[in-house]
Amino acid sequence: MEPRIFLSSPDVTQAEEDALVRAFRSNWIAPLGPEVDAFEAELAEYSGVAHAVALSSGTAALHLGLLTLGVGPSDLVLTATLTFAATANAITYTGAEPVFVDCDETGNINPDLLEHAFETVRAEGATVKAVVPVDMVGKVADHARIAEIAARYGADVLSDAAESMGATRDGRSAASFGAAAALSFNGNKIMTTSGGGALLTDDEDIAQHVRHLATQARQPVVHYEHTDVGYNYRLSNLLAALGRSQLARLDEMIERRHAIRAHYRELFDGVPGVTLFGEPSEAEGTRDNCWLTSILIDPAAAGFSRDDLWAALNAENIESRPLWKPMHAQPVFAGRRAFVDGTADRLFLTGLTLPSGSVLNDDDLARVSRVVTAFLAGDRAS
Repeated sequence: MEPRIFLSSPDVTQAEEDALVRAFRSNWIAPLGPEVDAFEAELAEYSGVAHAVALSSGTAALHLGLLTLGVGPSDLVLTATLTFAATANAITYTGAEPVFVDCDETGNINPDLLEHAFETVRAEGATVKAVVPVDMVGKVADHARIAEIAARYGADVLSDAAESMGATRDGRSAASFGAAAALSFNGNKIMTTSGGGALLTDDEDIAQHVRHLATQARQPVVHYEHTDVGYNYRLSNLLAALGRSQLARLDEMIERRHAIRAHYRELFDGVPGVTLFGEPSEAEGTRDNCWLTSILIDPAAAGFSRDDLWAALNAENIESRPLWKPMHAQPVFAGRRAFVDGTADRLFLTGLTLPSGSVLNDDDLARVSRVVTAFLAGDRAS
């Protein structure tokens, strides 16, 4: 069998190896160090914000961001139901209650349903402490409307930009929205530090408090003194060196993913019942990063289902996956409040994510195309 083609493998080159060797030879092996300082400064500059705090994961960024915004036990936090579990998990870490809101056709949180959720909760005499919108597979959410709605109801916004590093909306970086934004540099993301993440903000007090909590909340005295419960959430100096090299190549990697999106657009052009999910906006100042490319399959029109195509790809050692299973449908969150209209459920049942990593070469894409073309021909002949 031919080697497996993965969904989104790390895209690393000699430049990343050289960066790791540089950091290793500097003897800054312990957490923190000059590579972390430089990585934070470069992240902030790239994203157009004042401060970046490099952390051990995107989940850590969400967790500390929520704590710093004052979210705690018995608070309500509105968030997207169509997301990876880390978004909802981070809310529960604080003791708060996640309340799930459905998406629109972009896959991002539906502002109309978000407003309805606020209205309903207020009418019941409760308040929402924060909103955590999610940028789905590299498309920035409608933060203008989200911010207006949240401000009207006195809630903070913490943006889950884990999937959208390098994307923009209305001329602003994905990491510049909300009181703060959380990024992920997990191995499958558009750029990686192996594991890692960051919190970005224009608010110096937020940045300082997140740094404080992330380093076990140590007080600035010679002995170990703690007045808060802290966390061991900082990024290592070695991984920050890897991140700096990846950041220098980020725009190049985004362009490759755009080319892969265009390849799939052509491959499925004219196929009944198949559409590309979350096509990029043509608005000025707006750019998706095309982290992942997914298709939506209407079985009635296509003559085959999402699972049929998944099985054909898997049989040829090509990875593909459904879109996220909505949080309101996850057993761990059974019974949690949700404002849904069926959109996320439909996207989960009909969506299939295809190999999208910038490391994919033309031969890899040709192999995926051969399998898809053969599958489509077989279905039409039956």
